[in-house]
Amino acid sequence: MQVSQLLHRALNLEFLSAEEGVFLFENASTAELMHVGNKLRQHHVPSNIVTWIIDRNSNTTNVCIANCKFCNFYRRPGHEESYITTIEEYKKKIEETFEFGGEQLLLQGGHHPDLGLKYYCDLFKELKSLYPNLKLHALGPPEIAHIAKLEKAPHIEVLRALKEAGLDSLPGAGAEILDDRVRRLISKGKCGGKEWLDVMRAAHQLHLTTSATMMFGHIETNLERMDHLVAIRQVQSEKPADANGFLAFIPWPFMDEDTILKKIKRARNTCTGDEYIRMIAMSRIMLPNVVNIQASWLTVGKQVAQVCLHAGANDFGSIMIEENVVSAAGAAFRFTADGIQEAIKDAGYVPQLRNQQYDFRDLPTNIKQQQLDGKTMIVD
Repeated sequence: MQVSQLLHRALNLEFLSAEEGVFLFENASTAELMHVGNKLRQHHVPSNIVTWIIDRNSNTTNVCIANCKFCNFYRRPGHEESYITTIEEYKKKIEETFEFGGEQLLLQGGHHPDLGLKYYCDLFKELKSLYPNLKLHALGPPEIAHIAKLEKAPHIEVLRALKEAGLDSLPGAGAEILDDRVRRLISKGKCGGKEWLDVMRAAHQLHLTTSATMMFGHIETNLERMDHLVAIRQVQSEKPADANGFLAFIPWPFMDEDTILKKIKRARNTCTGDEYIRMIAMSRIMLPNVVNIQASWLTVGKQVAQVCLHAGANDFGSIMIEENVVSAAGAAFRFTADGIQEAIKDAGYVPQLRNQQYDFRDLPTNIKQQQLDGKTMIVD
C-alpha cells in the first residue's frame, strides 16, 4: 500500500477497507489528511458555509441499568439522586430554549427498567400537543433496543410508534466503538454493535433522519476505529434512496474525568488536538456517503475545532444550552450563539444556523443569550 494511491482513491470517493484506513491513519501526514479531507468536504458541501444549531440536550431520566464504565451521569434505580423529568420541568426547559432561538429538544436518558414504550409515546404526544413546533431529536439506538427488549417487540415497531407519537429524528448516541470486544469492556449493559446498526437500519426504512457517532481514545485499536467507520458506511449504503439515513457523523474523544473506565481499566484520554484533527479527516475519507461531518468543540475546544473546519468538518454542532452527560466526565467548554458564530468567522467561514435536517434557518431576532456559569470555560 502507498499513501498517495490511497488518497487518490479517496478523492475518487472509493470505499477504502478498514485495513487501508489504518495504513493511512498511521502513515499519512496530518497535512496530507487535512488536504484530502478538505477536498472531500468541498465535494459534499461546496460552499464557505459552516452550519450550527441551537438546541438543548435534556434528559428524561438519569436512572440507568447499563452500567457504562465511562459514564458519571447515571444513577442506579432507587438512588437518592435519581429522577424522572416532569412535564412542568420540560415546559420550563422548552420555553427557555425558544427564548434562546432554538426549536429542538435533544432528549435522551438512561435505560430505566420501568419506562417502556407507552411512557415515551405519551411523553412525546404531550410535548407535541403543548408545543406543536417543537422538534424532538430523541433517544438513540441503545434506548430503542432497551425499550424493544422491555416490550418484546421488533425495533421497527418501536420506532414506528415513537415516530407516530412525535419523534422527528434519531440521534446516533451510544455507538461508542461498534466492536463487541470493546463494548463488553466499557458498556456491557448496552446493545451490541450489530443491534445498534440494526436499529439504524430500521430507522432508515421508516425515513427517520439519523446521525452517527464514535467515542474513541480509550481501549480500542486503530483497526477497531476503522471497522466502526466501515460499518457506518455499510448501513448508509443500504438506506432507501429517498431517505437521508445518516445525515451527519460526529466523532469525539473519550472524556475520562473520574470515570470507572479510567479507574479500573486504566484508560486515559490521550487524544491530542492533532489526533482529533486526523480522525476528522479520516471520517471524511472513510465515509464518502455521509454528507456532514461535525467537529465536537464541546470535547476538544474552540481552537482544535476551528482547525477541523479545514480538515473535512463542515458543521460546528450546537451551542448546547444544556448538556449533562459528557460534561460530567470533564468536558468544560461552552458557547453562546454569538460566540459560536464568531468562532466560525475567525476560522474563515460563514456561519449558518440550521435545523436537524440541515435546512438553513434565519437567525431569530432579539434572541436571549444563555448565561454561562463561572465553572465552565467560556470560549467566545
